[in-house]
Amino acid sequence: MDTKTMYGNNFWHLAAGIIMTLFGIFVWFNPAATLMALAMYLGIIFVVVGAGYFMASFSARSGWYLLVGVLDMLVGVVFLTNIGVTAASLPIIFALWCMFVGVIQIFGSFELKKLEYPWGWSLIAGALGILFGFWILSSPIVGALTITALMGAYILIYGIIQVVEYFTVRKLQKVMATA
Repeated sequence: MDTKTMYGNNFWHLAAGIIMTLFGIFVWFNPAATLMALAMYLGIIFVVVGAGYFMASFSARSGWYLLVGVLDMLVGVVFLTNIGVTAASLPIIFALWCMFVGVIQIFGSFELKKLEYPWGWSLIAGALGILFGFWILSSPIVGALTITALMGAYILIYGIIQVVEYFTVRKLQKVMATA
């Protein structure tokens, strides 16, 4: 497969990169709007993921999956029905969710251990969730800024990588065309 076929019209990498770079900068300088959008998107994600856990709880016969599924769906509904309040309290809600799910993961890891499944990662993830939750609760404003700053940084870096990829692939296509 040649590079033209593999990457298609490379212009879209450049366009996507520029859009994502600008969006990343927007996110950095507009944390309130970002938190509002994040509250909405997370609400949708929590409902969908919660429904998945809920359905999986029946085939896995796991009360822990059922509990996480119901919790995720409830958090999602709260996020979606109270966008403004959710955005303002997102760090606290997120911290409490991290802590609660962390506790469930720890208990679930011991259930996995009894079934002789790998359980160490679940235990570690649960402990980290609890620690992360306490860290955010100790400073919710820092938590809100961290959420938006990390999101903006990721989007900005993604955009820059897309722009660099455009020029790299374009140069490679020129080299391949002359060979």
